[in-house]
Amino acid sequence: MTKQILLLTTLAMASVTAVAQKRVLFVMSGANELKLKDNKTYSTGVFLSEFYLAYKDITLLGYEVDFATPNGIKPSIDAESRNKKYWGKRSHLIAEAEDFVRNNENFSKPHTLEKVLENIDRYSGMIVPGGQGLMTDLIHDKIIPQLLIGFSNRNTVIGLICHAPALILTIPEETNPFVGYRVNSVTGLEEFFIETFVMKGKPMNRKIAKQLKKSGLIHKKGRPAGNFAIRDRELITSQNPYSNQAFIKLYIEALKE
Repeated sequence: MTKQILLLTTLAMASVTAVAQKRVLFVMSGANELKLKDNKTYSTGVFLSEFYLAYKDITLLGYEVDFATPNGIKPSIDAESRNKKYWGKRSHLIAEAEDFVRNNENFSKPHTLEKVLENIDRYSGMIVPGGQGLMTDLIHDKIIPQLLIGFSNRNTVIGLICHAPALILTIPEETNPFVGYRVNSVTGLEEFFIETFVMKGKPMNRKIAKQLKKSGLIHKKGRPAGNFAIRDRELITSQNPYSNQAFIKLYIEALKE
């Protein structure tokens, strides 16, 4: 009888652990503008399609999601990301996504980065959506490198979208677990297009692909505005808002493993 009770207790604890780990962390920018050269600013935030399409498909698989931003600030959404061209065949979800960011309580009241770092063991994955906002706050946040290293050390899947691979650069090269990894990010040509036709100015921090190469990573790229993402071990990186399909496919495969 004692052995049976012990076995049942062990199975119950394992079940609870499995449920608790079926949770993905979305780390979001809380910034709503980016400083440009010549004393200009660009109104920005999180890219809606890069966030919501991944969120939608992950939750449909039964995963719980937590949101976190610096200081627990509600994320801002980049107005450019509402354009149908960034949603492919899923533009019918734009209104649903807009309603979500207006009314979802968890999205409106995210955790702080410090809080999720304390509870890092509860997550089976992390995603950082792109958008220029992260080049204002996340790129300078001291918790970001700790989260990236912490997830990597646990061999827990990490997804960095478009501009988000730049966050790898927050880790000193001598302690960077991603040195030697194959990665993808927004390309130099795409940066030029964004700066010329969307932002109408150049940001202070740019040429992300070149910086990643210089820091010991192997940068791979697809065609401009193409559907391209890459996986190397626990790290999935993607190139642009047109790459949502490729990113989500690789990320979900990694989660299921």
